[in-house]
Amino acid sequence: MQKIGFDDSIDIITKRDPRYHRDAYYFLRESLDHTVKSLGKKNSLEPARHVRGPELLNGFREMALENFGPMAPTVLSEWGITQTSHIGDMVFNLIGEGTFAQSDDDNPEDFVDIFDFHDAFSAPFLPARKRERPDRSKKPGKDGDAYLSNHQGENQD
Repeated sequence: MQKIGFDDSIDIITKRDPRYHRDAYYFLRESLDHTVKSLGKKNSLEPARHVRGPELLNGFREMALENFGPMAPTVLSEWGITQTSHIGDMVFNLIGEGTFAQSDDDNPEDFVDIFDFHDAFSAPFLPARKRERPDRSKKPGKDGDAYLSNHQGENQD
């Protein structure tokens, strides 16, 4: 069996599974390279070790923040990536094409809910007082209604 190149693998994958933009796969490969370098080897004779899912996700997050800054959520969303499991889907698409290697311990579940995208990509750029995610379980209510009823009619001519 002849091994195909990365570009050809991406062509095959994006035709079969169009959820993720091809640029996302190139960025994923760069993120893997970054992760391998950041994990480093203890000595030059040591073979490169396998990167686990959470390690790759951390490298992906670092690369996205470094390359896209506060635009990271927008760029990733345009590529079809809005949660960590999407990165896992891409990894396993690449494994399926023989482009990435898989260990016996690798599992798509390794990529599920590792971090929240808002916390990872938006929060670092918010002012400190706005970094906490609003509680969306609370319904608008008495305080907002009271403000509106107390201020109705203002600025009306």
